[in-house]
Amino acid sequence: MNPHALSPSSQSKSATESIYDQYIIKNYGRAELTLARGEGTYVWDDRSRRYLDFTSGIAVTALGHGHPHWVEAVRRQAGELVHVSNLFRNPLQAELAKRLTQKAGPGRVLFCNSGAEANETLIKLARLHGLRKTGEEGKCIGVICAADAFHGRTFGGMSATPQEKIQKGFRPLLSGFSFGKLNELESFERLIGSDTAAIFLETIQVESGIIPCSPEFLVGIRQLCDKHDLLLILDEVQCGVGRTGRFFAFEHSPVRPDAIGMAKGLGGGFPIGAVWASEKVADLFTPGSHGTTFGGTPLACAAALAVLDILDKEGVLERVRGNGSHLLAQLNDLCRKYPDQLAGARGLGYMVGLQMRSDPASFITSLRKSGLLVLSAGGNVVRLLPPLVAIRAELDEAVGLIDGVLKGGRTNNAS
Repeated sequence: MNPHALSPSSQSKSATESIYDQYIIKNYGRAELTLARGEGTYVWDDRSRRYLDFTSGIAVTALGHGHPHWVEAVRRQAGELVHVSNLFRNPLQAELAKRLTQKAGPGRVLFCNSGAEANETLIKLARLHGLRKTGEEGKCIGVICAADAFHGRTFGGMSATPQEKIQKGFRPLLSGFSFGKLNELESFERLIGSDTAAIFLETIQVESGIIPCSPEFLVGIRQLCDKHDLLLILDEVQCGVGRTGRFFAFEHSPVRPDAIGMAKGLGGGFPIGAVWASEKVADLFTPGSHGTTFGGTPLACAAALAVLDILDKEGVLERVRGNGSHLLAQLNDLCRKYPDQLAGARGLGYMVGLQMRSDPASFITSLRKSGLLVLSAGGNVVRLLPPLVAIRAELDEAVGLIDGVLKGGRTNNAS
């Protein structure tokens, strides 16, 4: 270790910014903030100022920061076995696959490293299903997605994401994608043809403003898929793993998909992605048809198993449902209190959107200065993603900070 190196907590913000300016590719629009440590629902910057973290690393740190059970599981596994590749079995991957399948239904799991990789896997699964339908490669590759979707920034993910800001500069993209309007069943039915292999949806369109698929719409989509032998594929990368108060967001409906993509909160902060495929399609991947060097390492699986332990054993999902309803009610009270600034609130569990009447950028900056970290989403929406372990008092604290900024006040941000 370099004895002259500065620790994150002692390194000045200006020094960190200078290093970023010189060495980091500028593909992110970062906030004027350098985060140095976290504990529970809070993070501290490099000047020891404390913030309530309602970003959860974009729905990643499901257990908050430094949860003792998660930390111990990762620490222990790091000292035992970190990586073996998928040319061999490892017991933690087996256990994690078993537990995810118990939640999703009969089928099998493929592990990867991120939501983008999970979605690429799902797109490949759709093409393999099309090949099995027709017996001819390239004939049945159509995937119907939703307008305003976001499925990632790889070429497959971008092709399934009809947003100019995502696709610009990278055309030509993959062919075969078409787009219906979310929650309008007929717009999807019109797009189905002999070359269609799958319908691919986010159960909740998070990046576009916290827009859920209605249960009735999902039921209709399931019926269309059954009628035309299409796969129903759900992207639960951000809305899954307990975020809505159910392990999967689609569990708020009676529908079961044919395949599910997971990531983000699954590892509690450690990179891992997964795809569950139902029994009828799990055999489409064969040796050599797909792979990943780092997918499902012992260390990643230890982190994910720790997340499942906490969700299963500590009643987290039940509390998220109850507290999430409380949070939404509080935010709707603010909407009535500030009708000129707020247009409404919506969401499920700990995935809530606050609809602003104008661009929320300055409001988000003011919240940050007051000690609350939140995210934006499409349609002038402020996105709140508290850790799943956040207690009601912390939710109320966040609402109080929002109220203070709306009133034009500024809450003290002492550490």
